Amino acid sequence: MKKINIHEAKTHLSHYLEEVEHGETVVVCRRNQPVAEIRPLAAHRHKPRPVGLAKGKFTVPPSFFEELPEETLGLFQGEES
Repeated sequence: MKKINIHEAKTHLSHYLEEVEHGETVVVCRRNQPVAEIRPLAAHRHKPRPVGLAKGKFTVPPSFFEELPEETLGLFQGEES
């Protein structure tokens, strides 16, 4: 992890972004007090997630499709019970 001051970050931002792309974490400081952290993002998924990973692991009960009671619907609409 590298610590740099704001002036250095402004002057050499592209250089520090290259280091972040290679896995380095950079802490930006103001008067030697950390104020921000620049770190790499998680890698982007190249393949779409497969559908049906949980198939057969659970079932939706029939009660899931029943209407909600009036009291519960009122709570969704901001009414107090």
